[in-house]
Amino acid sequence: MTNGAHDRAAVETAINDLVDQMGGPHDRQYVVSLITSALGLSRDDIPTLDMKIAASALKEMREAFLMLAPYRSQRKVTIFGSARTAKGDPLFDHTARLARALADQEWMVVTGAGPGIMEAGMIGAGRERSIGVSIRLPFETAANEVIAGDTKYVSMRYFFTRKLMLVKESQAFVCMPGGFGTLDEMFELLTLTQTGKGLPVPIVLVDLPGDPFWESVQDFVQSQLLPRGLISSHDVNLFTVCPTIEEAVAEINGFYATYHSIRYVGDRLVVRLQHEISDEKLRILNSEYSGLLRDGVFERTRPLDPEVADNDHLDLPRITFAFKRNDYGRLRSLIDFLNSP
Repeated sequence: MTNGAHDRAAVETAINDLVDQMGGPHDRQYVVSLITSALGLSRDDIPTLDMKIAASALKEMREAFLMLAPYRSQRKVTIFGSARTAKGDPLFDHTARLARALADQEWMVVTGAGPGIMEAGMIGAGRERSIGVSIRLPFETAANEVIAGDTKYVSMRYFFTRKLMLVKESQAFVCMPGGFGTLDEMFELLTLTQTGKGLPVPIVLVDLPGDPFWESVQDFVQSQLLPRGLISSHDVNLFTVCPTIEEAVAEINGFYATYHSIRYVGDRLVVRLQHEISDEKLRILNSEYSGLLRDGVFERTRPLDPEVADNDHLDLPRITFAFKRNDYGRLRSLIDFLNSP
């Protein structure tokens, strides 16, 4: 055995011994991978700043995971919007009333924990049903008074880790009018869903009645992006513009009327349902949505073996198919069809 191979074997043995002594209940391959990557960084010819970024990002992600863990089974909706919206602005009240309506239907409300729309969302939801993930900025140094000091709050240094935590736990998203940050968050949500990096979710853009902020953005998408072939015709289904609170709440709840969740098992997409669909709906799926199929057909199925191993919603009916993974806007249309009466 060469010296290099001997050294690698010794390191692997040391890592495995450390995991045996200090590791927890998680799959050991991921724990070993984390340690191996960290040691690799320590040997790489990279600036100290890069090491600092990696260490800080992992540390604050762990803090956020721990904060979110007790609420994993509860439905959550993230509200994005401007930090500059003042109390007394009709949009502030509009947001608070929307958050209150969602909280009344047992949604937890996640925001960036700052002022403006973020504070309005938390005022509407109340402290008990609010979760905050803030960013440390020179001009925005503390959480709003609704969530400050609460165990359901975490502060983050990096925008990319904060964005991850604002997105990963939520089953619905509301975007209120806002500036660069809000537009960035909204378009990133659409990008994640369009590319399959994010799960299908309701993305609701909420206007004040008579103040068409998001309608103008929708017009831009349809008049500039669509005719130029920069998005597909089905990508416009990934979001919905709602001018009223009632429409926004109905859009969010309606998304889960029949649809429950999805999971990939090998090369197949499993769609879990709140209740069985009719034979006629299954026929229409195979007739009108066959373009989503790589091969085969849409079919009912029992929970597949990996789902059983994970005890993953075994009580729910499901359909499965070999998804091409090239048109997530059309997949959203399929979900809308499943949810239709």
